[in-house]
Order: sequence, then structure tokens, then C-alpha cells
Amino acid sequence: MKICNIAELSINIYSNQRILCLDLGSKIIGLALSDVGLRIASPYKELKREKFSTLIETLKRIAEEENIVAIIVGLPLNMDGSTGPAAQSAKDFASNLAKENFVQVALWDERLSTIAVERSMIEADLSRKKRSKIIDKVAATFILQGALDFICENKNNQTN
Repeated sequence: MKICNIAELSINIYSNQRILCLDLGSKIIGLALSDVGLRIASPYKELKREKFSTLIETLKRIAEEENIVAIIVGLPLNMDGSTGPAAQSAKDFASNLAKENFVQVALWDERLSTIAVERSMIEADLSRKKRSKIIDKVAATFILQGALDFICENKNNQTN
């Protein structure tokens, strides 16, 4: 399976299916999960970054348990839109994930997601320790919400 365009997801998702989002960090992967209506993203969990084969088994289990039809991988582009090492790593991960052929895979621009989430946590007066425990899954939620908003808008445009 190839990496699909995010607009394709709005066509290929049916009721009661969900989307999982991954915010790939060097040590931790933040996960967020959509509701079955594909309108609301919620923090799900964090995974320790391990061997790819181990991560795949975990993601397959989550996909089965949560009725996941697609996984969105955050794409950390540079501010000018160019691809740096982190973005290339995310593309490679997404490509390898797509080859596993158990869900649709798409990339979503995540520029500034972690910074935006960090600022909102600081404004909420969360301690550094509390922020560090949840930042990855909250950033994944931020990324997924942007993708869900796009998918919903795309579906609305198709019906009009």
C-alpha cells in the first residue's frame, strides 16, 4: 500500500471507524485517537520508540482493538516547507508503515504543533514535569485535530 493523500482518507472512511495519529519523537511516540464521527481528537497514549517490528505489532494490536482504519503520521517540515532530517525520518516511517498493509497511511504537516501545545500548557500553569509526561500525546492530538478538520471540510465540500 502507498502513502495516501489526506483528502483520500475522507473518501475511504466509513461510520464507526477511527483514525490514529502518531507524533514521532526520537524517544517517545505520542498517539492520539479520533472519535468514530471523525470530528474530535483525543490524547491516547505514548509509546517508547523501539525497533520498527515491535512498534508495528503494537500498532496492529491498537488498530484491531480501536477499529482503526487509518494512521496519520505527523510530518515535521521546516518553516519554509522544505524537508529536513526529521521530516525525512517521518516519511520513511510512514512508507514502511504503509508497506505493512493493515491500515491506510497519510502524512500531515505538523509544523509548530509541539511549540503550540507547550505554550498552551505553560499558560495553563502546568509544571515542567507534568508537561513532559503528556506533551507527546497532546501534540499528536493537536496534529490529528488539524487533519480531522480538513477531512470534515473535504467531506462537506464533496456533498455540496
